[in-house]
Amino acid sequence: MGLSPLFSREASILRLMNIPKQVALSSFSILALLAMSGCDRDTYTTWSCIDSAGSKSTMVLKKAQMQFQDHQYDYCGSLGPQSYFDMKCPAQIQESNYSFTPSSGKMLSSTNEYQCNAL
Repeated sequence: MGLSPLFSREASILRLMNIPKQVALSSFSILALLAMSGCDRDTYTTWSCIDSAGSKSTMVLKKAQMQFQDHQYDYCGSLGPQSYFDMKCPAQIQESNYSFTPSSGKMLSSTNEYQCNAL
């Protein structure tokens, strides 16, 4: 016969606010759906990188890939703060063509060194 104290309290609040239960429940449902739909968004970070000669390049880290200088590299793994990327990951990830340390923005390739800043 009696309503649970929590439901009774919520009903009182809704009556005080003059909001019908249907509207409140519909609004909650819409907010929940919007929150869940945001989970499918791709997250990525764009970096501006300068090599030792002063040339600028853009690097994008997206999911498990790095896009850099018109190429796409796979994430090979991490050791400590360094992440490794290559077109085809080697058995020893330290032998990857690129190593990147996000905390310092330092990226090393087999031929160059870059300093990157997140945009």
